[in-house]
Amino acid sequence: MVVRENFQEQLDEIKSQLLELGSLAQISVDEAITALKNQDVDKALEIIENDNKINRLEEEINERAIWLIAKEQPLATDLRRLISALKITTDVERVGDLAVNIAKSIIRIGDKPFVKPIEEIPALAQKANNMLREVLASFYDEDVNQAMAVADADDEIDNMYGRLVKELLELMTKHPESVSQIQQLSFICRYIERIGDHCTNISESVIYVVKGKRYDLNA
Repeated sequence: MVVRENFQEQLDEIKSQLLELGSLAQISVDEAITALKNQDVDKALEIIENDNKINRLEEEINERAIWLIAKEQPLATDLRRLISALKITTDVERVGDLAVNIAKSIIRIGDKPFVKPIEEIPALAQKANNMLREVLASFYDEDVNQAMAVADADDEIDNMYGRLVKELLELMTKHPESVSQIQQLSFICRYIERIGDHCTNISESVIYVVKGKRYDLNA
């Protein structure tokens, strides 16, 4: 019984660390979008430098999960929990990488005035960050319904992304002098859309933990 209690404590710590990792990734995305709105190159550079915090925590979670698998040799649901934690950690770390990619695009755009207002891009990012917060909560609570709802929300992000990119491509013909900036804004939209895909991956992992089956929710 004592061994089981210790295992559960270790597992709970991993889940808590995953929430912390998710929070760091959300902050990076929020700060990247704020830097975009303000065309703040210094902030963009700071986001890139701070990415090592996310990387270090990812490594710590992975090491803890692998150690627990090796030491306790868990079976069935507990093994699925740990395997899924490893996969989710990778997805969340990728969100941090995408925030860095946004920061790099901000640097490339520089301080040249935007060719069009960019209100839609922050709105898209907010939806993606909401998805990340909700799907990590679904993992912590092992809530399949919440995980499915997050996956469904990805359709809205995909639709918004499609509209935004179409508008940006049309602007290229009207503002050929701003092609480079428009390309970077298109890349930023794509990076945000990818955050939604990673959230859907996490939804699949939550369902796997509870049901023991793999589902392709990105299809």
